Amino acid sequence: MRAIWKGEIIADSDSTVVVEGTHYFPPDSVVKKYLKPSPTTTVCPWKGTAHYYSIVVGGEENQDAAWYYPEPKEAAAEIRNHIAFWRGVDVLEGGDAT
Repeated sequence: MRAIWKGEIIADSDSTVVVEGTHYFPPDSVVKKYLKPSPTTTVCPWKGTAHYYSIVVGGEENQDAAWYYPEPKEAAAEIRNHIAFWRGVDVLEGGDAT
């Protein structure tokens, strides 16, 4: 799977974890230079507290377009520190991005 925004590959992995239809990318598969920490957090009753990143490409910022759970609840332990995307970030099969 690949996460793409503004023509740049933000993440690329063959081993995402799918939860509720959302692909969570392993931390080492994400290009960190595109991520800007955000102070935003939200709470999911069964996953825990999500923390956010904004994505910055070519000077354009997509605020809070990525999120992760640094300390998920036990039911969501498999997505600890994995990063998911939304807000216009395309998450596609790897072959579809070429």
